[in-house]
Amino acid sequence: MGKRKIWEKLLSADRLGAGKAPGTPERTAFQQDYDRIVFTSAFRRMKDKTQVFPLSKSDYVRTRLTHSLETSCVGRSLGAVVGREIIARHGLQHVESGDFGAIVAAACLAHDIGNPPFGHAGEDAIREWFRTSDLLERHQFTPAQRADFERYEGNAQGFRIVTRLQSPANPGLQLTSAVLATFTKYPRPSDIGTDELDGKSAKKFGFFQQDAAAFQQVARSTGLIERIRGTVWRRHPLAFLVEVADDTCYLIVDLEDAAKLGFVPYKDAELLLADLAGSTVNGGRLERLHDPKERLEYLRAKAIGRLLESAASVFLENEDAILNGEFDEELLEQSPIAIPLQAVLRLAKETIYTARPALEIETAGFEVLGALLGLFSNAVEARAGHGRFTTRDRMLLKLLPTQFLGHGGEPDPDPYIRLLQVADFVAGMTDSYAIDMFRKLKGFDLPT
Repeated sequence: MGKRKIWEKLLSADRLGAGKAPGTPERTAFQQDYDRIVFTSAFRRMKDKTQVFPLSKSDYVRTRLTHSLETSCVGRSLGAVVGREIIARHGLQHVESGDFGAIVAAACLAHDIGNPPFGHAGEDAIREWFRTSDLLERHQFTPAQRADFERYEGNAQGFRIVTRLQSPANPGLQLTSAVLATFTKYPRPSDIGTDELDGKSAKKFGFFQQDAAAFQQVARSTGLIERIRGTVWRRHPLAFLVEVADDTCYLIVDLEDAAKLGFVPYKDAELLLADLAGSTVNGGRLERLHDPKERLEYLRAKAIGRLLESAASVFLENEDAILNGEFDEELLEQSPIAIPLQAVLRLAKETIYTARPALEIETAGFEVLGALLGLFSNAVEARAGHGRFTTRDRMLLKLLPTQFLGHGGEPDPDPYIRLLQVADFVAGMTDSYAIDMFRKLKGFDLPT
């Protein structure tokens, strides 16, 4: 298959579960995907989900929502730049560079939609709770089902939200296959370990067992390359651009937020961003800016621009290897900007991500999420006949929305689905809602 045909299939507008997506020049199918994500409750809830600094009192600091919006803007620009060259190289018909940008922007917009409360610490808390509870020993789970809980992953939860949980009657948002494949940076299940697969796309997993068939359909529609037949695939090429947009925003923007909150001196942040921006900085203009906040904002914009230019160059230089499935690294790691970027990453790991306020609340998140998982899991298990069903359990079931229960408002008879639905409920909470429910159910903060 020639490269033109490969790209035409990769840009599939087939909607998962709904056939070919109608679109118009004024509002393409990929732009419709973007809008569908914006109007979901799961997207709105990211306004109260941790980016780096949980429950920050400063309205300047980013949340998952603002991070996702910024990432989508960066992704749109990067996708359009790459798309323009791809169209010119291969003579793609009826495709605009804006289509590439819209696909990447929509995938970026949803890239964190599955994150639980308290950021990555929330993922660790959910994994830890399932590993240490006896529930996984109580039932005869397959190795893959067990791994879904023990290696719980926000990326897989995100795929689950957009294909199943949000608007369950559809089911899901019925996004285009191109956007769903681009969204899935880790196209493998949980039971295939990193010791079995190399490359960046195997570092995490992208879908739970219940949702494996949905991803198989996406992979077929877009022509993704199989690594293990029907189980593991190579990334959609545009997923590399989503990764760049995410990494660019979280590293550079987290640095900006940390300086604003006083965890990193402004001067240190300036030097790091200036190294990233390189020769794109207009020295005269920078000298005219005296407010440290304005200087950082200027350098941030220049640094992002240089990162995008560098990433686009690496992508286009390696297009053949990417299309053949032979390239599976981070684009920015292969660019000249990798060295100054590593300096930012070191500072982030040493100073930003270990800031005391973040650690305190993230540590408390283990207690909050563990308690909620324990209460609701015990309730559904008891109702399903595994333990004594108490009055308290009956009350807890009334607090569990019916969408997280089986037919007739009862816990699902399948223990895997039953526990996965409890995880769906807890993972979908915002930081504040999780804390509020924890305090009320534990009797620390009673309604008056």
